[in-house]
Amino acid sequence: MALWNWEKLSEPFSVKDKPSKKSSSSQKARAGQDIVPKRHQKLGPWLATGICGNDITSSCLYVAAIATAYAGIYSPLVLLLVGGLLYLYRQIYSEVVDALPLNGGAYNALLNTTTKLKASVAACMTFLSYLATACISAKTAVEYANTLFPAPMPVVEVTIALLFFFAMLSIWGIGESAIVALIIFIFHLLTLGVFIVIGISFLISDPSMLLQNWHTPSEHGLIVALFFGFSAALLGISGFESSANYIEEQQEGVFPKTLRNMWYAVTILNPLIALIALSVLPITAIEGQKNSLLANVSDVMGGSWLKILISIDASLVLSGAVLTSFVGSSGLVGRMTLDRCLPQVLLKTNKRGTHHFIVLTFLILCSSIMLLTGGDLLALGGVYTISFLGVMALFAVGNILLKIRRSRLPRKYKASWGTIFIALLGTVSGILGNILVKSEYVRYWALYFIPAMSLIAIMLYRQQILKLSIILAGDILKNFSFSKKITEKLDCWLHNLEGHGIIFFTKGDDAANLNRAMLYVKDNEITDHVSVIHIYQERQDIPKHLESDLRTIDKLYPEIQIELVLRQGKFTPEYITELSKEFGVPKNYMFLGAPSAKFPYPISDLGGVRLII
Repeated sequence: MALWNWEKLSEPFSVKDKPSKKSSSSQKARAGQDIVPKRHQKLGPWLATGICGNDITSSCLYVAAIATAYAGIYSPLVLLLVGGLLYLYRQIYSEVVDALPLNGGAYNALLNTTTKLKASVAACMTFLSYLATACISAKTAVEYANTLFPAPMPVVEVTIALLFFFAMLSIWGIGESAIVALIIFIFHLLTLGVFIVIGISFLISDPSMLLQNWHTPSEHGLIVALFFGFSAALLGISGFESSANYIEEQQEGVFPKTLRNMWYAVTILNPLIALIALSVLPITAIEGQKNSLLANVSDVMGGSWLKILISIDASLVLSGAVLTSFVGSSGLVGRMTLDRCLPQVLLKTNKRGTHHFIVLTFLILCSSIMLLTGGDLLALGGVYTISFLGVMALFAVGNILLKIRRSRLPRKYKASWGTIFIALLGTVSGILGNILVKSEYVRYWALYFIPAMSLIAIMLYRQQILKLSIILAGDILKNFSFSKKITEKLDCWLHNLEGHGIIFFTKGDDAANLNRAMLYVKDNEITDHVSVIHIYQERQDIPKHLESDLRTIDKLYPEIQIELVLRQGKFTPEYITELSKEFGVPKNYMFLGAPSAKFPYPISDLGGVRLII
């Protein structure tokens, strides 16, 4: 049944300003839970870089050893190749996030270009990457700290305490978290700067070890060494995706600068550190010191003071990577919860305006993993590898879909097709290389991915699950006295679930576009009510075919109540906010077609309005 929100055509021409009965009180109450709270002051380039920079530069502590284990003397070369791949991804990330500047990273890119289920796969892999990063970084930080004390600390207990500290810091607020992260990041860069200066001096004064390593025969041929070395060294850019998950907390124009800063850091630091390590220790010694390579190299070329400095720095920067995981996962889970992929209780905020339930849930998951594994995180290493590289690949796929399906969407940056395909090929090669080296990675990854994705699938298909439950309850329990109560309760849940309204803004789209919009809603969202709103300035601007087209489409979707609403005014971010409050529909459940380059507002100003055609 369609509703047509019209008044009689009198002079002056007017249209009803009231929302339909169905979209008033109850939906307004629900929308109040969904709308994002007022954010803190946005981050500048240094504070934003401090958060993601700790994650990606913490790889300097171990990636040289990993790359050398597979590439030998060619490890500096493969790390330069990884820097080249990261340069390509700078262009990919810049285009996608400039076009769609919303939290969620790869999830957001796919959500606005394909189905919600496919986008949820990217979200699930991103979340697992953060989960693994937090646990591994926290535990490794504690192990480095253990080298500074005569009596070793209990690793699992202290790791959980460290996770708890950064959870509280995240609840306190992202601005305060960013200041702590920036202090750690600057100290890390200064420490590595001292390490590199001493290392270069050591190399110049005595290049004999580097020459000895150069003549060390390799177990594999050059091509094999480069392939597996490149695949392993890709872990050196983990964390590059983090900045895209809190883009809404950054000032305008900051995101490309964070990508630039991260690229400079890993492209300069990682190859130099590998070269210095090869100048100080034999290849066989480097391969066996993955967890403490820089500390041992420092001890040889600088003495105990430099080893202590590196150990302190390692503990701090790995702790900073834990903070990145909390901040990134909060942005991602918050966006998914707004899209009703996760329980709405996660959106509750405290006096600081932060989503404390999201942070505490992440803390509980990390702590439970530490307790269940006893600190043996080999399985999480596999989860981390496949999830992180998978997210990178999906971001490239999102860029491809953006070019094909959202070509009209304005953006300053554009990655070439060659850039995208080379980057995607390099990432997929890295995934295959890591699987070939350690095939058990796939099993470990599946053990975490399948349960996580199952939970999301249940949330996405809960409407169908409830309908099936009602049918089964009616057939199986029909002879029991409580059957009616169960059925009524399930019906009530289903009614409340479908009661969430959706708004689609139309410029007067043709019937094909309107039909595509309804198909998207039918296949991806849970609702039985869609308000199609056309905002006009003059009476003659109203498309003559709009009403008849919607009447036809209404007959095609009898399970959805379609309402045509005509409003005189101007399509602005402020007017969208007014409509969101009036109809009780959160902005991320307002849809429109991709705007053209003439559209006067950036997508970020629309507050989360989604693109579906």
